[in-house]
Amino acid sequence: MPISELGAVERVARVLAALKLSANGDGYEPSVSDEVEDEWHLYIEQAVSILKTLREPDIVMANAGDADIWRAMVQAALDDYADGPSED
Repeated sequence: MPISELGAVERVARVLAALKLSANGDGYEPSVSDEVEDEWHLYIEQAVSILKTLREPDIVMANAGDADIWRAMVQAALDDYADGPSED
C-alpha cells in the first residue's frame, strides 16, 4: 500500500488550492504547480474542516471496513497537524 510523505491536512489543502487555481477546477491556468506550492497553506483551515467532517464514516464506509480504525486514522491526521509541521 502506498503511503504519502505529506500529512493529510497538507494534501487536502493542496488539492483545494489546485481546484481554485487550475483550469481543471475553478481557475484559468493550465499548470499551477508553482502557485499551489505558494498558496496551499491558505487552505489549511478548510482542509482541517473537511477532515473533521470525515471523522465519522457514513454507512457505506463503515460497511467496507472498521469504522473505529477509520476514526482513529482521521483523528491521528488531525492530531499530527495540531502538533505542528514535522521536522523531516
